[in-house]
Order: sequence, then C-alpha cells, then structure tokens
Amino acid sequence: MMTSSFHRTLTLPAPLCEQAAHHLEQAVQRAVDGAAAPWRAFREAATGSCTLPVAVVEQAAACLLVLAAESAQTVRPSALRALIGVALHLRDAVHAAQRPALTTGLW
Repeated sequence: MMTSSFHRTLTLPAPLCEQAAHHLEQAVQRAVDGAAAPWRAFREAATGSCTLPVAVVEQAAACLLVLAAESAQTVRPSALRALIGVALHLRDAVHAAQRPALTTGLW
C-alpha cells in the first residue's frame, strides 16, 4: 500500500456539516472518547467552506455512532434516526473518498 504526505479532504454540504457539529457537541457533553477534536474542526468548518480532512470526518462518524449507541434508550426515536443518519452520511462520504478512481479505459 502506498502512502503519501498529501492529506485528502472532503467538502461536505453545509447542512450536514452544521448537523454534525451539533451532534458532536452533544458527544463532547456526554464525554464520548475522541469527540472533542472533530467537534472543534466541524464547528470551525461549519462557518466556512465545510472542507475537512478525511480522517476527521471518519473520526466524527465513529463518535456519532458511539453517541447513538449510548443514547439509544434515552432519546426520541426521531432524534436517534437523525443522529444515525448524520453518522452514516459522514461514513459514506469517507468511503466514497477512499475508493480508487475509476478508469475509463478498456480492460
């Protein structure tokens, strides 16, 4: 596997970035391990271009899934669905960014 010093980034839709920042703030308040760094990054990105490093988006998705698991019994089902939806959108964005580029050549 090749590695490089180039750090890939993702530009997320502003509403997704804002929702993630909100949910990550809840994760920080509930002391979810590792949530503080992505929360700060998302909070800052939500006021600008919503461009974040792939690793930060991946960490945010993981923290939100932990938050969903920890709060599943204490929040409304609609709030839980919203939280899980944001986490899955972030995870899907990471997976899309990590896929190798498709080639258009013939096999």
